[in-house]
Amino acid sequence: MRVVEVKRETKETKILVKLNPDGKGIVKVESGVPFFDHMLTAMARHGGFDLTCTAKGDLHVDCHHTIEDIGIVLGDAVKQVIGEGRGIRRFAHAVIPMDESLGEVALDCGGRGYLVWKGAFGNKLVGTIPADIFEHFFYSLCTRAGITAHISFSGKNDHHQCEAAFKAFGISLGQALALTGDKKVRSTKGKF
Repeated sequence: MRVVEVKRETKETKILVKLNPDGKGIVKVESGVPFFDHMLTAMARHGGFDLTCTAKGDLHVDCHHTIEDIGIVLGDAVKQVIGEGRGIRRFAHAVIPMDESLGEVALDCGGRGYLVWKGAFGNKLVGTIPADIFEHFFYSLCTRAGITAHISFSGKNDHHQCEAAFKAFGISLGQALALTGDKKVRSTKGKF
């Protein structure tokens, strides 16, 4: 079992993430931001990995620090799961429709953190969350985890667009972290 637990405490937030990439999609998320809990739940459940995430943040200010720091801690957990990269699939992609919306994600869990984000929400808020924080969440997660991610979405309904992107990311992450049955590092360099 590749179960990882990461804690991070600052003056702004207190975050705990427990990640099991070999799980069954069992999710318990309590960030204090209900719409974000919904997105993380969709990501993990459809990705097929177990995720526990509890967060206490300075929500009296806004949700920025809480969501950003969850990205950081989740990225650190994914990085620990990846380790040297031995035996993981490494690459994965998913295209997920949600009614009129479409989310597309391609991932490389090869140690190079980078995010390409293509899509725009029609409103300033998605749920109760400033629309720009979602890109920042994925940037924080990917740079900490060493994941290159291309995330794109389109549609009319912001909720559907956001959820399609999170589901596509979760499915891609679950597949990229999946064990292949060997101990190979999928790299021409021989290591990540």
